Amino acid sequence: MIKEVILNFTENEYLIALIYLLLSFALIRLGAFILEKIILKLTLKTKTNLDDLIIAKSARPLTLIVLLVGLKIAINQLTLSEKISMIFHDLISSFLVLVVAYLIYVIFDLVYARAWKRFATKTKTKSNDALIQLTQGTVKVVLIIATIIYLLSYWGIEIGPLLAGVGIGGIAIAFALQSSLANVFGGISIILDKTIRVGDLVKLSDGTTGTILHIGLRSTRVKTFDNEMIFVPNSKLSNENVQNIAMPEPKSRVVIPFSVAYGSKIEEVKKIVMKEIKTVQGFANDPEPSVRFLEMADSALNFKAYFFVNSYEERFAAIDEANTKIYNALNKAKISIPFPQMDVHLKK
Repeated sequence: MIKEVILNFTENEYLIALIYLLLSFALIRLGAFILEKIILKLTLKTKTNLDDLIIAKSARPLTLIVLLVGLKIAINQLTLSEKISMIFHDLISSFLVLVVAYLIYVIFDLVYARAWKRFATKTKTKSNDALIQLTQGTVKVVLIIATIIYLLSYWGIEIGPLLAGVGIGGIAIAFALQSSLANVFGGISIILDKTIRVGDLVKLSDGTTGTILHIGLRSTRVKTFDNEMIFVPNSKLSNENVQNIAMPEPKSRVVIPFSVAYGSKIEEVKKIVMKEIKTVQGFANDPEPSVRFLEMADSALNFKAYFFVNSYEERFAAIDEANTKIYNALNKAKISIPFPQMDVHLKK
């Protein structure tokens, strides 16, 4: 019906093609208006923002799809040689396949991540961000490979001999990529064993301490306290000793060494220090804190105060606060805090 109306207006094929393109743009603008004025307002009333994210992420791919379909219809109105017409159609169809594949991945990415987190919330388990990232990366690779295979088949390229050649050369490729494959399997083992998770504070075998930001297929990103990014191969993480400070629970112990002068009353020192560490922010009652008299050293009586804080994230602040409070409390009680010294007696 639309074609009949256009033919009544003009029979110029180039003008008809231009009209179809303009109609495509008009359809895009109409879709954008409906999306903005109606659909987005309706999605704002829902309890979840998943539909808002899907609409926001899929708006551009859908626009490209409409534009490519309009371009394909416009080219059909032109009198072109069969070969040139087929080339145009194949190119547009290939772009359509790429855009649709991207749209599928975007929707899967949003829906899968949200579904996994909802499942973790309902089962009262911690959402494994590393597993989500690994699955998303795997799906992306599979989708890219499937799209490439489909496009090769669409363009008439025999993929059978190509796959056979890949199979024959697979052994050589496997040897060449041995270290990369070790990193991939190392990353999978880390995620499945749950030895480290995104957000955990870890200490590596070389002494580096930092927070896990991302566990990828090949390497893991660690952010240090100096705001530096370290990329650690997964094979190294899976084969070496890694101290995970965040496991088995966030609760962490704080140890404060301090000394007092000879002649101080031991029980009084313990009582004062115990009172102070119980006022530290983040202090945990369980396990119970303790203050221990360790040794009678050359110049001082050495003690250590032990207590736990609710999270390892509060540990460094707790050390600073505990040291400050213990020092001030001992000074206020007129208990001397000695420093190393040596008396030298000279004989004539």
